[in-house]
Amino acid sequence: MTSMSTDPVGTVDNEVGRLRTVLLHRPGAELKRLTPRNNDTLLFDGIPWVGRAQDEHDAFAEVLRQHGVEVIYLVDLLIEALAIEPARRECIDAVLADPRHGDTLRAVLRAHLDALHPEDLAQVLVAGIAPEELSGGRGLVYGLTDQHDFVVDPLPNLLFTRDSALWIGDRVAVTSLAMAARKRETSLTSAIYRHHPRFAGVERVYGPELESLEGGDVLLLGQGVVAVGTGERTTPAGVERLARNVLSRGLAHTVLAVPIAQDRATMHLDTVCTMVDEDAILMYPNVADELTALPVRWDDDDIVVDQPAPFLEAAAKAMGIDALRMIETGLDPVTAEREQWDDGNNTLAIGPRLAVAYERNIETNAQLEDAGIEVVRIAGSEVGSGRGGPRCMSCPIRRESSRSGGENRPDA
Repeated sequence: MTSMSTDPVGTVDNEVGRLRTVLLHRPGAELKRLTPRNNDTLLFDGIPWVGRAQDEHDAFAEVLRQHGVEVIYLVDLLIEALAIEPARRECIDAVLADPRHGDTLRAVLRAHLDALHPEDLAQVLVAGIAPEELSGGRGLVYGLTDQHDFVVDPLPNLLFTRDSALWIGDRVAVTSLAMAARKRETSLTSAIYRHHPRFAGVERVYGPELESLEGGDVLLLGQGVVAVGTGERTTPAGVERLARNVLSRGLAHTVLAVPIAQDRATMHLDTVCTMVDEDAILMYPNVADELTALPVRWDDDDIVVDQPAPFLEAAAKAMGIDALRMIETGLDPVTAEREQWDDGNNTLAIGPRLAVAYERNIETNAQLEDAGIEVVRIAGSEVGSGRGGPRCMSCPIRRESSRSGGENRPDA
């Protein structure tokens, strides 16, 4: 079980300050549900070797612990939350809201879920239910359910905890996931943040009932500056809603709306760029020159949208610095494209100038080190099959301010 922290409140206002607490999800039985028949629908590009994926994830978590990061696990928090009746009811109701079930199967499913212990219920909510696993299955819908389908779909993308919730300052944003295969994820994160004692009193700045917004599209470039990508997963309306919510509450002074290509390779803004130091950004060079940003600010009780500008210029201006140092993915266009696809841009900063990255992105990691960034390499051949790197697999809950410079390094 998760050990309770003495500080129940999270706070994150940047991307590179010393990381103190992070939320992960160790892959489990839900990955074993992936087959060539369903992996595309469930948003995986391959069928991962589950045991190796778990080993890779365990090594990732251990790297974080070795650098002084408290690692907490989503399923542990979920089990504890499900012992609280309102949380249990919310999660079960989210399953039963699936219109595919019909009345008879829904009644059977409710009885099945109601009888489960919190630990067993948590496993079912994550790994799903195959037809043969449902006790008392009956009715027309159940009879016509293919043996290869699921009565309750698994959630293999829960591995990427960045997407279903994020912190802005001391508020949590439970997001609104765009893809059908992921929508139920936020019922779990929502129940945790609403009912788990660790997060008692935490206020929300976003909710899953709002416009599509995913955590991988949100970068906290610096104190008061939030960049939000809009493309395959986050809609312009989602960017506007988040901007309105954070600006009106004083959680930021500038939101940069950043249009990105609406395709699989660039599904989120953090597949294109991530911060690795207070003034340094790792960026896919094929889009660096064309990426723009629309600065959004708060004035006279409403949002004001300024003229678009090159992203790096707009970001530096909002951050109050002369320029952002850009470190390029790869060394040539072909290598850059390969390593961008392999999540070369998707690094997780543990502290200023210290980042976790997949070992396979050799040229990008060399570029980082040449620029003065220490790289902690981890394996990712299996956990990366769902198109996500160290940043995608982690949701920072507590991170120090990055303003203290070198003394803020985890090894200082």
